[in-house]
Amino acid sequence: MFPYMVNFKVSARTLTGALNAHNKAAVDWGWQGLIAYGCHSLVVVIDSSTAQTLQVLEKHKADVVKVKWARENYHHNIGSPYSLRLASADVNGKIIIWDVAAGVAQCEIQEHAKPIQDVQWLWNQDASRDLLLAIHPPNYIVLWNADTGTKLWKKSYADNILSFSFDPFDPSHLTLLTSEGIVFISDFSPSKPPSGPGKKVYISSPHSSPAHSKLAAATGAKKALNKVKILITQEKPSAEFITLNDCLQLAYLPSKRNHMLLLYPREILILDLEVNQTVGVIAIERTGVPFLQVIPCFQRDGLFCLHENGCITLRVRRSYSSIFNTSNEEPDPDPVQELTYDLRSQCDAIRVTKTVRPFSMVCCPVNENAAALVVSDGRVMIWELKSAVCNRNSRNSSSGVSPLYSPVSFCGIPVGVLQNKLPDLSLDNMIGQSAIAGEEHPKGSILQEVHLKFLLTGLLSGLPSPQFAIRMCPPLTTKNIKMYQPLLAVGTGNGSVLVYHLTSGLLHKELSIHSCEVRGIEWTSLTGFLSFATSTPNNMGLVRNELQLVDLPTGRSIAFRGERGNDESPIEMIKVSYLKQYLAVVFKDKPLELWDVRTCTILREMSKNFPAITALEWSPSHNLKSLRKKQLATREAMARQTVVSDTELSVVESSVISLLQEAESKSELSQNISAREHFVFTDTDGQVYHLTVEGNSVKDSARIPPDGSMGSITCIAWKGDTLVLGDMDGNLNFWDLKGRVSRGIPTHRSWVRKIRFAPGKGNQKLIAMYNDGAEVWDTKEVQMVSSLRSGRNVTFRILDVDWCTSDKVILASDDGCIRVLEMSMKSTCFRMDEQELTGMQFDYPENEEIKTLLQEQLNSLSNDIKKLLLDPEFTLLQRCLLVSRLYGDESELHFWTVAAHYLHSLSQEKAVRTPAAEEAAPREDRANNPLDICYDILCENSYFQKFQLERVNLQEVKRSTYDHTRKCTDQLLLLGQTDRAVQLLLETSADNQHYYCDSLKACLVTTVTSSGPSQSTIKLVATNMIANGKLAEGVQLLCLIDKAADACRYLQTYGEWNRAAWLAKVRLNSEECADVLKRWVDHLCSPQVNQKSKALLVLLSLGCFSSVAETLHSMRYFDRAALFVEACIKYGAIEVSEDTDILCWVVRAEQGAGLQKLISVIYADYARSLKNLGFKQGAILFASKARAAGRDLLKELESPRQEVTEE
Repeated sequence: MFPYMVNFKVSARTLTGALNAHNKAAVDWGWQGLIAYGCHSLVVVIDSSTAQTLQVLEKHKADVVKVKWARENYHHNIGSPYSLRLASADVNGKIIIWDVAAGVAQCEIQEHAKPIQDVQWLWNQDASRDLLLAIHPPNYIVLWNADTGTKLWKKSYADNILSFSFDPFDPSHLTLLTSEGIVFISDFSPSKPPSGPGKKVYISSPHSSPAHSKLAAATGAKKALNKVKILITQEKPSAEFITLNDCLQLAYLPSKRNHMLLLYPREILILDLEVNQTVGVIAIERTGVPFLQVIPCFQRDGLFCLHENGCITLRVRRSYSSIFNTSNEEPDPDPVQELTYDLRSQCDAIRVTKTVRPFSMVCCPVNENAAALVVSDGRVMIWELKSAVCNRNSRNSSSGVSPLYSPVSFCGIPVGVLQNKLPDLSLDNMIGQSAIAGEEHPKGSILQEVHLKFLLTGLLSGLPSPQFAIRMCPPLTTKNIKMYQPLLAVGTGNGSVLVYHLTSGLLHKELSIHSCEVRGIEWTSLTGFLSFATSTPNNMGLVRNELQLVDLPTGRSIAFRGERGNDESPIEMIKVSYLKQYLAVVFKDKPLELWDVRTCTILREMSKNFPAITALEWSPSHNLKSLRKKQLATREAMARQTVVSDTELSVVESSVISLLQEAESKSELSQNISAREHFVFTDTDGQVYHLTVEGNSVKDSARIPPDGSMGSITCIAWKGDTLVLGDMDGNLNFWDLKGRVSRGIPTHRSWVRKIRFAPGKGNQKLIAMYNDGAEVWDTKEVQMVSSLRSGRNVTFRILDVDWCTSDKVILASDDGCIRVLEMSMKSTCFRMDEQELTGMQFDYPENEEIKTLLQEQLNSLSNDIKKLLLDPEFTLLQRCLLVSRLYGDESELHFWTVAAHYLHSLSQEKAVRTPAAEEAAPREDRANNPLDICYDILCENSYFQKFQLERVNLQEVKRSTYDHTRKCTDQLLLLGQTDRAVQLLLETSADNQHYYCDSLKACLVTTVTSSGPSQSTIKLVATNMIANGKLAEGVQLLCLIDKAADACRYLQTYGEWNRAAWLAKVRLNSEECADVLKRWVDHLCSPQVNQKSKALLVLLSLGCFSSVAETLHSMRYFDRAALFVEACIKYGAIEVSEDTDILCWVVRAEQGAGLQKLISVIYADYARSLKNLGFKQGAILFASKARAAGRDLLKELESPRQEVTEE
């Protein structure tokens, strides 16, 4: 027989409740799937998949205003493991860096004593992952080393800074939202502070724009939006314009370069920063609910929007099948050229009241298919996006919204309709790319239209607002160990009782029992309790008393006192006897009532002259032996009445036996078989009474005169031979009943509100609660063990106390939290791996058995993912991509996304290179399934060019001033669109100071020929311009004469690397473009820049797979390098020659022994790392693939196996 195992381990933890107004923006969703948010001065960490609280961090002395997870964009291995690092900032200006798994503060940072406005981890450097940028009010930005707490630099600005946003495509670009306008910083660097004051621009409020004119009809609305004129100016707007004060948020769009959004309560403005112009407006109708927050997506051009009613909406940019009208049809006289975002899905709103309102929203950064809403009452609601394939006929064509289609690819590779896939894995696996200018969806391909909907998949409820009355269930004993559960009952101000399971910290049951505030709870068994509530007094001082007996398994509650309770004196306390037989009900101005708990009958109502009770306690000593004798006698009498032969007894079923036992217990009750129990109470004079109860008889045993040193007694606790009394003046009186001695201790802490002994035989610890805190005493030694004082140790005030286990106490406090603490009553942080959690996966620490942990993680995966991983058609590239998503590994995710795309493209080209008839197929496939535009420079050149043309067309339509027109002209000339550029140049009015220059420029553009003399003259002028600081003008002239390659070289020489890459993509052929980008790669790999991760992605986009493998190996990314080589072999980027066993790279003609050696070394190093992790089978496999380089390792790995076989 297996021993029965029961889990009753209770860790220190905190149950949190409603939030503070300061916590509004303190929420973040990390790459490892954990959500952190501020709750008063605490930081709560929950798991997004199970909605369980994993950690509560307590060290801040003030309300938390910001939390931010560190990014996961680095290569993980045993030396650089996954780490749960979190920065939290409070209203007193303190920033704490946490190791969340261990629950310890690694570093504390303090600059000023004002609330931190914003914090952000720097993510672009490969070298350091410890840099944290913070806004310290009113106008400082400070860069900190979050590992050591040292300040690297500090910079002040003219205006008060509200928030900031980094350009996701260029980490040297930082934008500050200030009280006056926006400051653009273009030279941000970790090594030194920005040089100048930045470029400051002002924004006129959109309320002065036509976007707020009455939107009567759809066409009118479109025209109104289209006519929004300039909003960004470098001059300060006049007084009648409301400036940026009502701008709620500023953020870059991660889905496309140089776009930013500004959020206002009633609209979202999309700005193109190249022309500083609004290119899209999302306006809410007059009856619509205003915006609170918006989160732009990376994978698709979409926006998660939070509204004031708690509704989350998803808006996705509309596709235009053809923006340019190239046909002979009559053009639209007023084409609406807008970035239009259509509403695609919305979740249910919450019921908003004065105290309940939405605070903030966060989005899953890995998959962008879920959003979490944090509500002011402490709720966290997790909404997941789900996609459903819909019938095309069912679509409402009159809605004007273009359909969404499911993507062709899954995990980076195009898949068939019948292949296994998880459509809801991430946003880019749910909906395909938006069609860009001039692109039509392929007619031959099978496109499935999808609809999106939000589904509530997780809900974490906080505690209601205080007051609280708490009571722990009866303690664990050897007799109840098989059915014991550590349950805590919490009575609330709204009349409900919440029962929490303290092993997991989860809400076990919520019972709406009372109609008014719960004042006290007493357990009658492990599965039942009594709770009482009193209504507010009337003019006579009378109330309605509610006393309910609750059966926890069924949730059934009965009025314990029947019809009694209306218009009577309020109940002060209830006390259940030690053997759970009797209940004493003490009233304020009414005599004591004694009840039988088992039968719910009143045993005795004391006479009117009975003394008024100030404190009462039942004795732990009782006559249990006499009770056992009486029970035995009753059962023998029953047995004589019911004679059953042995043979008959053997066939009596267990259910019948249980019925007999129930009948026995009922007969015992009917015969009033009960043990004698005692209780003591004190009256207003301090006299102690000792009474005995047996059945319905109550006898007055003894009276002890009052102690002169004590004031009015407020509470009594009794355990073993120790009786402790507490009074109004803060005195504790310890009575040793055996030794007949008493000892008074003045604590000087005012009114003793409650005293309670700890459970456990021989455990004489006691907790005392005062107005200003609590103390733990050892009554054996009569000395204090620990103390907690409001305002000194802690900021909260204690509302109620109890013991959780023999060494842990429970404190309910006025900050809406309930804390389970060690006896020392210190911090509540704990190690996450000590928690009893369901369905969790943690990443490996160095000292654990990794195989076991990996097995646990595999077991925690959903069946759909397991099925996918077991599918033989699911390729290595797809596996790598899926695993990077599951682990929230940002670095791996981007690498394998780009690698999968370009390796698949290569294999498609190879597959149809020979048959001429199928030559068009791969190009079409590649054109219709390009790399997402969020990867910008890494996209295919043709797709990138089309996107840039669409963008400049939109800029052209939106231009409203001469400056905008000039910027559009410059872009068109760089893109080679000379005819349209000339048209714009000729639009310059005669009274403009640039009229003459623009006219001459138009003439130059139209007359440029490829003749030698004109080219050389223009080239000479261009180089002179560049030499004299006119870089942009010189580059433009070089592009006019098709010398874009030279222009790129000049741009790179002058440090304009991003601009050079952009120009190469839009103007050069693939070979010249590759040369420019390779020079960029060398620059990125240089020690002063140290962005090798970005360089790897550029090399992948160029198809330089050999260089990728070599760079990965040089960076000691052995696992990624080996898997990449494997993928290259599978996709034909490397061919294996059977004759010579030499591997050769196909794409670049780099063949021979050097390459063979590199691959062997990669395999050997990967085998060693697998061996160190304990994966012997994998190590043997890769050591054998490494051939000569892995021979010694293979012998070492196989030698133990041989020894075993010899034995």
